Order: sequence, then C-alpha cells, then structure tokens
Amino acid sequence: MMTPGASGSRSAGARRSAPLSAARLVAVQALYQMDMAGTDVSDVVTEFCDHRMGDVTDSAYCQDADAGFFADIVRGVVADQKRIDPLLDEKLAEGWRLPRIDSILRAILRSAAYELLEHEATPVKVIINEYVDVAHAFFDGEEPKVVNGILDALGQELRKDELEK
Repeated sequence: MMTPGASGSRSAGARRSAPLSAARLVAVQALYQMDMAGTDVSDVVTEFCDHRMGDVTDSAYCQDADAGFFADIVRGVVADQKRIDPLLDEKLAEGWRLPRIDSILRAILRSAAYELLEHEATPVKVIINEYVDVAHAFFDGEEPKVVNGILDALGQELRKDELEK
C-alpha cells in the first residue's frame, strides 16, 4: 500500500492531524487498495478500522482518523461511483478518461466528488483544500494542481450558488 510522504513533498507529520483530515487521507488509501487488490468494500473498511486506525504501531495519520467519516467516504464512493465517474470524466482534459489516470489520483478525485455531492454542510473550498493537501501527501509534481483544477470546476458545477456568495 502506498503511504503518504513516501513520494510526496509533505511528510506525514507536516499534515494536519484533525480526525476528518486523517479520515480523508486514509479513505484514499483504502480506495487505492481496493483498486489495486480488488478488495471488497466491507473487507477494506473492516481492515482499516480494526487494524490500522487507533493502532499505535501504524502511522499517526491512521491513529487520528475518524472511523465513521472514513467508512462513509469509502462506502459512498463505491455506492455512487456510477454517478461520480461521469462527472469527473467531463472535467478531465480532452482525450483523458478516469481509468487512464493514476490510481491514487483517481481515489482522491472520487473521494472529493463524493463529498461535494453528499456532504453539503462542508464548504466547497474546505473540500478542495483538504483533497489538495491529500494530493500533496502523495505527489511532488503537478498532480495537486490537477486536483485543484478538477475539483474547482466540479464545485462550480455542483455548488455554484455556494461559490457565488
């Protein structure tokens, strides 16, 4: 499994350790694991909640994660993937489709799109900033900018009224 900071510009300790921020990052890891290993959603949620979150032998970001929020994101992305993927495909550069992009990047975008769709109480700008931070945990290159651009466009489409205030 890919760990944050392994190739990213920010170390695990440099990120905020708030439970919701940590849950977002762990959800991206779980979705990545599901994508790479074909793990069932129930199995991955159980594995992460029982064996990674709160385990002092695992990384600090796992220990701090809000398990309920984590499970909501992972289960929600899986349940709403047929609605989420076309929305993201529309925002990708011409000639690109979601299956063609990096698995971690795909997990980040899907998680953020789910939150934009289903967590209306969380401001668009918070969701975008949180997932740009997640992208920085994994990538040194242009990927965080790509995440920002795609999520900004998606936020404009899904929550235009909120952004006009």
